[in-house]
Amino acid sequence: MVKVMIIEKLVVGPLATNCYIVGDDSTGTGVIIDPGADGKRIIKKVDDLRLDIKLVLLTHGHVDHTGALKNLQKVINADVAVHTDDADLAGYRSSGSIFGLFYPSPPPPDRLLKDNEILDIGHMHFRVIHTPGHTPGGICLLVNSALFSGDTLFKFGIGRSDLPGGDHILLIESIRNRLLILSDEITVYPGHGENTTIAGERDCNPFLVG
Repeated sequence: MVKVMIIEKLVVGPLATNCYIVGDDSTGTGVIIDPGADGKRIIKKVDDLRLDIKLVLLTHGHVDHTGALKNLQKVINADVAVHTDDADLAGYRSSGSIFGLFYPSPPPPDRLLKDNEILDIGHMHFRVIHTPGHTPGGICLLVNSALFSGDTLFKFGIGRSDLPGGDHILLIESIRNRLLILSDEITVYPGHGENTTIAGERDCNPFLVG
């Protein structure tokens, strides 16, 4: 069991993407979630925390969540993991031009994830929750009382579904059937913006209430 779980948030890139570094203080191992940009900042923070990164986890394939992969690959020897339905990271790169985002083509993922898969990092056990709607392979990652929700669920908001592969109805179903059934006290760490809780979103999110 994790005595102290380190959660560090870095807001990176022009779209203010939340990149998370999550570590097990007792073993010194950790993961990086959604390295969207600013690879040097991410690497420096990892060094400051003295963590041995075992996985780079992607909640989905959009370039604002993958832009620093190429730079990280040069320094951090860790597999890149994404859901099997978002495996074509290079294909998502072209969609970044819509927002004026041009990053080096990301390396292909080393590991393809499936729903309900458990990822063991030190004493941390991340459960993969497939939540399609924002993208076909969108996932959330649940570890202890923390949910990393990517662009599926925000504080009083939801991910957009008007980009290629998006589906609004499927997104709402994913949130209602996969996330709102979780414990009230779970803290949600979204891909953009401030933290929230499952209880807060169930009770107050205007896209979900009613």
